[in-house]
This record gives sequence, structure tokens and C-alpha cells, in this order.
Amino acid sequence: MPVTIAGRTFHSRLFVGTGKYRSFPEMKRCHEASGAEVVTVAVRRVNLTDRSKESLLDYIDREKMFILPNTAACYTADDAIRTARLAREVGLSNWVKLEVIGDERTLFPDNEGLLEATRVLVKEGFVVLPYTNDDVVNARKLVDAGAAAVMPLAAPIGSGLGIQNITNLRIMRELITGVPLIVDAGVGTASDAAMAMELGADAILMNTAIAAAGDAVKMAQAMRLAVEAGRYAYEAGRMEKKLYASASSPLAGVVGRS
Repeated sequence: MPVTIAGRTFHSRLFVGTGKYRSFPEMKRCHEASGAEVVTVAVRRVNLTDRSKESLLDYIDREKMFILPNTAACYTADDAIRTARLAREVGLSNWVKLEVIGDERTLFPDNEGLLEATRVLVKEGFVVLPYTNDDVVNARKLVDAGAAAVMPLAAPIGSGLGIQNITNLRIMRELITGVPLIVDAGVGTASDAAMAMELGADAILMNTAIAAAGDAVKMAQAMRLAVEAGRYAYEAGRMEKKLYASASSPLAGVVGRS
């Protein structure tokens, strides 16, 4: 079930993160179990100066996984822009999951700063995937600014609450065209992932839901299957909902009945 972003095709619609794992080896096992091909890395968590020390990058097979740097913990557009430039300069990627946080407690995005940073980075040749609120108006502005995808939250980062505003995501799916819609933040378990995909999301990015699970590797496998199932269901088209029962084995045509 491939998805294409900025001309690059990925065969898995599940994107994963690198934070909160109990160890780097566990992180690697989860990445393998998830089947993901895109892994997001917080630039500020990576040791970019002393390569003699252990780094999470040592546990990512760059032949199999595409690194998507993110600007986590950036609270201004200028800070996010500098962080994206640093990631490109050290050879991580010219792609960026762009985060400009507006509130320390909720970690909700700063729409104004996000839009400003998107415009600057697109002009500098970055492939920008902005993390945004589930706000179709701001999402359209990001697309107009050149974003290669939009990444609306399902719920606050790391909350595990699942999709809190189904209506907004449905509207975004209907009105945001031309770029992929990637649900980011808030997924807690496999049913949340399946629901997001059934709503028409092109992909899902998750981290805590896997890393904080009792058995992270099993949860990674569950998320892989849920994303696939949800996408197949979306493409198949669900049956019409009805108020009353409808026999699954109609009597019409049965021998002895007229």
C-alpha cells in the first residue's frame, strides 16, 4: 500500500519515532516489527558532534529506513528554521517534520509561527511536513505555502487519547487535496490507528503508543496490521448504516418459498 510524498514512494503507511524507548536495541526491534520505512528523529536528541559516543542513529538502518528530522522543542519559527538547517548541514536530510510549539503544557502548535517557518524553509529547498492542529483553514494555508504534506494531531502529543475530533479530520480529508494527510500525535492503540486510516488518512506517525506499551514489539506489530486493515477498509468502502436489521441470508429464492 504505497504512499508518495514529494515524489518519493514509501511502501508502508506507518511512520514511527525514536523517543521514550527503554533502550536503543528495543527501539530497533520495534522499528523492524512495525514495517515502517520512515523514522522521525528529534534533531536536538542526536549527538551530532562526537560520533565516538553511542547514538540512536547507530540503531537505524539507513539502507532500509528514511530519516525524517523533526524540530521538536522549538518554540519559535526562527528556532525551528535553525534546527532544520542544522539537520541538513550534518547530512540527516533536507526533509523536515516541522514543529513550532505554541504552548509548553499542551504542546499545541503555534499556527502563525508554523506558517512562517514553512514559507522560509520551502524557499530554501526543504521538503516540509508541518505538524499542525486539526484546523482545515490553517492546513490550507500550509499547503499554499508549499508544504509537502500536512500532519494534523489526533490528540495532544503523547496523550494516547485517540482521535478526539473525528469531524475535523473528516473535513480535512475532504478539503485537503494534492498533498498527503498524515495523522500525527495522540494515537494510543491499534483501534485508534485503524480509525484514522478508515477516515482517509494517507499515513500515521506515532511514537509513544508503541514505546510506552507493555510489550512494545507486539504493539509495533499490532500497529502495522491496524494501519493496513484501516487503509484496506477505507479503499473498500464501508457498508451503508441502517436503523433496522437486514438479514444476511435473505429468504428470497429459497426452495419452497414464493
